Amino acid sequence: MNAPLLTIVIPCYNEEEVLPETIKQLTVLLDELINDQLISEKSRLLFVDDGSKDKTWSIIYKHGLKDNKIKGLKLARNAGHQNALLAGLFAAKNQSDCLVSIDADLQDDIAVIREFLMRFSEGFEVVYGVRRERKTDTFFKKHSAQGFYKLMTFMGVNLVYNHADFRLMSKRAVEALEQFNESNLFLRGVVPLVGFQSTSVYYDRKERMAGETKYPLRKMLSFALDGITSFSVTPIRLISLMGFVSFLVSFLFGVYFFYLKFSGQTQTGWTSLITSIWLIGGLQLIALGFIGEYIGKIYKETKRRPKFVVDIDTFNLGVPEDVESPKEGEHLVDYNSLSKSN
Repeated sequence: MNAPLLTIVIPCYNEEEVLPETIKQLTVLLDELINDQLISEKSRLLFVDDGSKDKTWSIIYKHGLKDNKIKGLKLARNAGHQNALLAGLFAAKNQSDCLVSIDADLQDDIAVIREFLMRFSEGFEVVYGVRRERKTDTFFKKHSAQGFYKLMTFMGVNLVYNHADFRLMSKRAVEALEQFNESNLFLRGVVPLVGFQSTSVYYDRKERMAGETKYPLRKMLSFALDGITSFSVTPIRLISLMGFVSFLVSFLFGVYFFYLKFSGQTQTGWTSLITSIWLIGGLQLIALGFIGEYIGKIYKETKRRPKFVVDIDTFNLGVPEDVESPKEGEHLVDYNSLSKSN
C-alpha cells in the first residue's frame, strides 16, 4: 500500500510573531513522517491567510519560494476561522488522501499527528484530537468551555468533548463535509454528522508560543451563540415554555388578586406592579432577541453568499519561480482571483 498524501491545513490571522516557528516545526515534522514512509513525499503544508493585516502572507509566500512543500492560500478578506479552515480543506482535498487541520499557534501537540496517521491506516476516516485536561486555561476559560460543552449536550448537539478543530479527515470525509451548504457552518457540530468511522486521540495542550489569542471573550461568546443557534431549536422551545409558565403564574395570581378584591384585603402599591412589568418586558426582549438570531441566520442562508473568496492560491496554481517575494504592502497580480461558494 502506498503512503497516503497528507496536507496539513493551518488557518492564520495576524500570526506574524508565531508563524516562522510554526513553519519550522511543521516542516521538520513533515520531513520526519516522509522519511519514516508514513506519508507520501508529495505531502504539503497549506497555510490559509484569513485576511491578515500584518506580515502573515509575506512570511508564507517567502517560505513557499524556498520550500516547495509550503503552500499558501490568501483570502480576499477576513472570513473567520471556520471559513478559512474550510477554504483550506476544500482547496486541498482533490490532491490529498487525508488532511489534518491545526491552529497556527501550535498549542495543539503536533507529535500526535503521527498517531492520527496510524488510526487512518487502520481505517478511521475522522480522527479527533481531544485534550486530556485544561491546565493551560484560565479559571474563567476552563469553566466557561466546560459549561459550553454541557449546554450543547443539553441542547441535543453531538459534540466531541474537549475537541476543537485539531483533527484528521480523509478525502472522502472532506468531500462529504462539502455537501453541507449552509452559510452558518459550525464545524465541531457538523463533522460528527458526516457519520464515517471515527476515533479520538488524546493529548496535552501547550502554552501559546507567541502573540495573542485570536479568540477573546467577545468572539468566544459569538462562537458559542452560533453553535447553539446553528444546531438546536431548544432555545425557542425554552422561550415558549417560559411564556407558558409566565401565563400560568399570571393566571394564578389573577385569581388570587380577585379573591383579595372581593374579600376587601387589597392594598394600593406600585412596587409589585412595576416589578412585574419590568420582568415581563425583559423576558419579551430576550425572546425577541433569540427569535431575531434565528431569523438573521435564515436571512443569511437565503442570500447564498460565498463563505470565502480566494485571492491567491499557490497550492493549486503554483508559484512562478522567477517571481520575487512581495514587499510589505505590495499586492501580487500574477494570479486570477478565485471565488468559492461551496
